Amino acid sequence: MPPVFMNGCMMKYCTLNVLLLLLTVFAVLCSPKTQVLAQDGALTLGDVCRVKGQETNTLQGWGLVTGLRGTGDSDSTATSLALSRMIQLMGGPIGLERNGQLDTKALGETKNVAMVFVTAQVPRFGALQGDLVDVTVTAISAKSLEGGVLMLTPLLGPRADNPTVYAMAQGELRVSLNGPTTKATIENGAKMEATVKTKFENNGKVTFVIKDDFASFEIADHIVSQIENLMSSYLGNQGRPSLQSLQRQPGGELSYSTSQGMSDKWVKAVDQKHVEVLIPDTYKDDPVRLISLLESQVPVSVPLRSERVVINERDGIVVIGEGVEIAPSLISHRNLRILAGGGPTVVPVDRQPNPTLQSLADALNALEVPTEDLIAIIKTLQKKGDLFGEVVFE
Repeated sequence: MPPVFMNGCMMKYCTLNVLLLLLTVFAVLCSPKTQVLAQDGALTLGDVCRVKGQETNTLQGWGLVTGLRGTGDSDSTATSLALSRMIQLMGGPIGLERNGQLDTKALGETKNVAMVFVTAQVPRFGALQGDLVDVTVTAISAKSLEGGVLMLTPLLGPRADNPTVYAMAQGELRVSLNGPTTKATIENGAKMEATVKTKFENNGKVTFVIKDDFASFEIADHIVSQIENLMSSYLGNQGRPSLQSLQRQPGGELSYSTSQGMSDKWVKAVDQKHVEVLIPDTYKDDPVRLISLLESQVPVSVPLRSERVVINERDGIVVIGEGVEIAPSLISHRNLRILAGGGPTVVPVDRQPNPTLQSLADALNALEVPTEDLIAIIKTLQKKGDLFGEVVFE
């Protein structure tokens, strides 16, 4: 294809269009609306809440691990008795002593066997019969579970007075390379023998639980308003709950009495963490659709947590928000004297009236101060009341 040549006017016209386009994009990015979105996180109800009743459930039991390399419960009478009982139930050759008890001495030493606790987590959405869930195995007195195999173990519910067997666990143990050898896992090691359903509807209502990171009276009230707006736009006054209900009195007469429910609103905030939503008649037979609609279509604007410090002491992680300030302070750390807020000092830190914690952390990092010492300084500043922000320990 031959090259296309443009005259000077055409080139100027194209260049002008490109400049106008760039200016338009720049204006949009710098517009107040865009800045608001950058300051307030644009989330949905499903991002900040979970549905009450959708919690994980723990199954538990105890069992025996075999195949260990001499690291089992060699001197445990309970382990020998449990192994003898299991062998007897499977038709094995276990004799009885004169008093009628199982002859545990016939087994000899059981260094390759260990008694263990077995747990499994049922997902928050429940599990059907036949589903597989992961298993965690913890030793009671064994030195190591490496190389062991969990024998078939029944798992019960969290309540000891309920003997229902919900799952059966079995399989080869997998010990973490960095974790203790007395704890192991079995991926998909338990098969559900009973169906576990998690109920999310109660008395015609669905309760949304606001996650701890967002829970506040302000957020709860905001969520109420947003749900009301959405449900009003979808349903209008159709099926709206009434302030009054018709009831029959003891004498047989009919009269209206004030309802003690949720008044004439679809939704109400119980406290700063729980929001109840009344299921309209339209969704009585399909509450899942209502929950899906609310979780995906209700926008929730939450302020950025720039005035928060999150500390994970176990892993040595400190996350500091840019809005966290501290009062002017003199900090003595071993052979260092640090004056936060300016002034004659060995290490000047942020000469503003209220220096930021981030500037202090940068100064300490430049001096190669260990993370555990930084955490100790933050704790001291918080205790003294000189840290203006929220400190969260994980």
